[in-house]
This record gives sequence, C-alpha cells and structure tokens, in this order.
Amino acid sequence: MICPKALKKGDTIGLISASGATPPEKLQPAIASIEKLGLNVVVGETCHARHGYLAGTDDLRVADVHRMFGDPMIDGVFCIRGGYGATKILAQLDFDLISANPKVFAGYSDVTALHIAFNQLCGFVTYHTPMPSTEFIRQEMDDYTWQSFIQLIMENERKAYYLKNPSHQPMSTLVAGSASGQLIGGNLTLVTASLGTPYEIDTRGKILFLEDIDETEQRVDRMLTQLKLAGKLDDVAGILLGAWTNCEPENPAHSLSLQTIFQEILVPLGKPIIADLACGHCLPTMSLPLGRTIKMDADNQRIHVNG
Repeated sequence: MICPKALKKGDTIGLISASGATPPEKLQPAIASIEKLGLNVVVGETCHARHGYLAGTDDLRVADVHRMFGDPMIDGVFCIRGGYGATKILAQLDFDLISANPKVFAGYSDVTALHIAFNQLCGFVTYHTPMPSTEFIRQEMDDYTWQSFIQLIMENERKAYYLKNPSHQPMSTLVAGSASGQLIGGNLTLVTASLGTPYEIDTRGKILFLEDIDETEQRVDRMLTQLKLAGKLDDVAGILLGAWTNCEPENPAHSLSLQTIFQEILVPLGKPIIADLACGHCLPTMSLPLGRTIKMDADNQRIHVNG
C-alpha cells in the first residue's frame, strides 16, 4: 500500500462533498477550521451545490473528485461531510487518475464507500477522520480528537505507533487473542452496501473496523448477519468495534442488546475482537489509517500500527 505524502503547514486542501449537501451556514466555519491548522483551502463546487439531499448531481460530484486528485497544486482532499451519495458515483470515477495521484484523503461515515474503493482499487492508504462541517466546528471538539487527526495526516509516515483511546475510555475484549492484517472498514451500513457490487469489501486476512449511527439493534443484527452469510466475517483476521451512536431499540422490551448481538454473531467466530474504540460518530474520536497493517492484541486491548 502506498502511504500518501504527509501534509505540512502551507499545503493546500481540496474540500469536497461526495455525499450530502452542506448547510450554507456551516461552510465558512468549516473552511476556517482547516485554515487554523495552517492549511490553505480550495473549495469544490460540491460544497455550494444541492440536488435534493445530494451535494449536486452525480456528474458534479465526480468532477470534484477528479479535479482535486488531478490538480498537482492540491496536496490533500478532505470530505466536508457525509450523508448519502458516495456509492452513487463509484461507477463513474476514474480510478486510474486517482491511483496515479495518491493524496491524503480524509472523511468517514458515507465516505466509507470511497475508502474501500481507494484502498482496494487504487492501492493507497486513506484516513477515517472527523470532518470539517460536522465535528471540526462543534463546541465539543476536543484536544484528543484534534491531536489524533493532526498526527495522522501530518505524521502519516510514522513507522510504528499505537492507536489509543482517551485515558478515561478503556477498550474492552470480546474475544482474546492476537492478529495482524490490513486495517479496513468503517461504517457498517456502507460496508454492507458494498456486497454484490464491483466495489465489494475484501476482508480476507484483514482487521475489520465497524461503527454506525442511528440504527436499531435489529438493523445492526441484520447487517452483521448479512456480512456473516456472505463469508466476510469468516474471512477476517480480527475485528475492531467502535461507537454505536444512537443505536437504540425502538421497543426495548422486545429487543436484543448490542452486546447480545455481538455475543451471538461475532464471538462464535473465534476471531480476536476489541470493542469500545473511541471512533465513529462520537466525540472524542480517534482517526484511523485505513490500509495500514496493524497488529491487535485483544488480551491487553493494544492496537499497534506497523511500519
């Protein structure tokens, strides 16, 4: 896997949305939040556009992705937000253009669709990170989240380091053991949506990270079951579970807890599983290097990014 050149102060970021439309009142604060890091910003047309719930038409969103990767003056590409729509443009993307110009690419949630495609089809590391119009501008944005993000994009060539939760948020072990493999995944809904498409996630021998938001336990159960029936969970070397924000039952008296679902679907796989990573639709949240090789020690809840 190619590790894109680390960003430095004075570099230029291409800001785009491959997914949902950006509320106009959030655009300038989002730009300012990036500039405070010492980075310049080129704003893509998709940050101003709206096509229903999308940040412009599919053609416009494709053009923005191509423009930012094809322009040699752009050093990195940040997705301003998630929402929905990244999956819709996959078939139109020029992966030869993108793979010829590997750059720091950052975002999460719906952006998972692009992470999977860029990792597998373009062969470079991408970054599961908070985003400018959703986390960067929130009052709750904390030092841990900032430092995790900054270190990942500006020191991404570090040979070895540990992924650590905030000190007051311990990880937990669902299945003991250790495993090594390429870190992949992201949002459970988007990972599941890749199945049966040319952009289907390849989990063979890899460490699968999963998180989600606003999904009931029943829907989480359904998606994990689909991944299992597709053989994707049998193929993994290990599993990391992040935040499950607002994933609460519609009828608690007639529901299973997430813990029960994990125990019934994931634990019998016998693969090492670390849960409660501070990562996902939450603050604080860590940033993850998707595509890097990691070693997970579930016995001691340690996650080491290898050189």
